[in-house]
Amino acid sequence: MTEAPEEKEESLFEAPPMAEQERMVEAILFATAEPVTIRELEARMPHGCDPAEAIVYLRKRYEGRGVNVMKIGDAWAIRTAADLGFLMQKETVETRKLSRAAIETLAIIAYHQPVTRAEIEEIRGVSVSRGTVDQLLELEWIRFGRRKMTPGRPVTFVVTQSFLDHFGLENARDLPGLKELRAAGLLENRPPPGTLPGPDTEEGDESAEGQSELFED
Repeated sequence: MTEAPEEKEESLFEAPPMAEQERMVEAILFATAEPVTIRELEARMPHGCDPAEAIVYLRKRYEGRGVNVMKIGDAWAIRTAADLGFLMQKETVETRKLSRAAIETLAIIAYHQPVTRAEIEEIRGVSVSRGTVDQLLELEWIRFGRRKMTPGRPVTFVVTQSFLDHFGLENARDLPGLKELRAAGLLENRPPPGTLPGPDTEEGDESAEGQSELFED
């Protein structure tokens, strides 16, 4: 006699058809400026929905279109197709340019994260002003990472999801290599030795292993 109520309760929370779930995810991503995580989609959608599966179908449907469903960090967003970005240039407003020091600092953090201020200064060969770091923090392109388990327990810096979103990257491993950066005019033709190794540099991968014990959770 206790099984009947359970069956009724389950029927009350029957998930909508997958096609309808796909439409819901599309509506949320279209109306939201910031990338949305699967957890946030689940919280907005009816009980029993599977937004992760809906995104698979939605992403496939948008392949080759003017906008794409992109993964940014651990979240999802609808963004203009990369090859059509030039169409948006007239609508882009540049409020301020980053200084050379800020560009170099940002690049070092992106390629070497998590990295301390002392390590940034060692790579650049000059000191890093507080204003440079503050500017990148205000832009929300970098944030404080875990403290390094070395004398003084210095704080580290890492890039943010906003940084990945701005440059259309899924994660930091998608960063361009030295050749691409030089071709884009973001680096001098002869940068300081060992300044910016590419994301696929074997040396960086090896050094990343076994580093977890150096940082505080």
